[in-house]
Amino acid sequence: MSLVTIRPLPTLVKLLAVCCLLSACNEKSGGAQQSNAAGVKPEVSAVTLHVQSVALTAEVPGRTAASLIAEVRPQVGGIIRARNFKEGSEVKAGDILYEIDPSAYQASYDSATAALQKAQGAVPSAQAKVDRYKGLTSQAVVSKQDLDDAQSTLTQAQADVAAAKAALETARINLDYTKIRAPISGRIDASAVTVGALVTAEQTTALATINQLDPINVDVTQSNTNLLALRRAVAEGRLKVVGSNVSVKLRLEDGTAYPLPGAFEFSVASVSETLGTVTARASFPNPDRLLLPGMYVRATIEEGIAPNSFLVPQRAVTRNTKGEPIAMFVDADGKVHQRVLVTQRSIGNSWLVGEGIKDGERVVVEGIQRIRDGQDVKVDDVVIDDGTGELKQSASAAASKQAANAAVVE
Repeated sequence: MSLVTIRPLPTLVKLLAVCCLLSACNEKSGGAQQSNAAGVKPEVSAVTLHVQSVALTAEVPGRTAASLIAEVRPQVGGIIRARNFKEGSEVKAGDILYEIDPSAYQASYDSATAALQKAQGAVPSAQAKVDRYKGLTSQAVVSKQDLDDAQSTLTQAQADVAAAKAALETARINLDYTKIRAPISGRIDASAVTVGALVTAEQTTALATINQLDPINVDVTQSNTNLLALRRAVAEGRLKVVGSNVSVKLRLEDGTAYPLPGAFEFSVASVSETLGTVTARASFPNPDRLLLPGMYVRATIEEGIAPNSFLVPQRAVTRNTKGEPIAMFVDADGKVHQRVLVTQRSIGNSWLVGEGIKDGERVVVEGIQRIRDGQDVKVDDVVIDDGTGELKQSASAAASKQAANAAVVE
């Protein structure tokens, strides 16, 4: 006969009772925590938006080009006797750059001078003969034919003088051309010839090239699509043209800003068939010769003024499932509302919005992930640094916080 051991039930019952009691306490505690969490308003940071007139600019690529370019060529032939400039230096208009051997041209000039003197010497006697014949003709001593011949001789002598003067002027010009002068002021490049070289009049090879670097031009290109959008905005009144004096700023290839502003000159009247772009030109002062022809730059051009616009911080704008830009706005009762925006372009760290916002409305810039549409929130008013995009506490909020801290201390 086997023996069966039966454990007392009270111990098991006690263990079950303890477990039920602990479970009930946990449920009660969890419910209380959820109740407390539901009553806490999430904290967000918001920026107050104000209507303003926003200056619109466009940054476009471009290249620098000399404002004036002159190729130095001889206008008479001969042997180069001297070169009077240093390659790569600055020259002024009228400076003598090269000297051609003037011997032959000096002789031509002297010969023309003598020919003029000879022609001038025949005029007085011819004039005296005409005057004498006029008196004798009235007395019927000299025939009318003799007077006509004398007048013809005088006219021929005067014509010889005029021809001699023209020949002398030609000889003087050719003699002066033996001194090759700078046609413009600027920086002269390397010389293509040396002393002793033979040059000819109007040869195809330039002796040197002069580039005027102050002022210097910047040729920029802009897509025709952007140009059409700009004109459409002006026609619809969303953009006001700034006027004829359009300011242009420049950024160099290494990212540094050029210190001097430029002026917009003109835009070509045609569109590139291959690239679909429009070329425009701006002029910049260049006293230190920092800009050289052929440099790649980026120019910022003022396009116009967008009146009655808002700048919404980019950190406040997200995208919905449709890809539309949205932002969370806080009303006067502290409740957030989601709103779809119509953004036009980015300006710095903000989006340009021309409609759908009222002056003085607040948009959430921090804590967007913790809130949903229609929820009550606790708002901390902030401002955004335009340069860095960082948040800063607004002056009114800082003053209120300081006053609250002072009250607590008292």
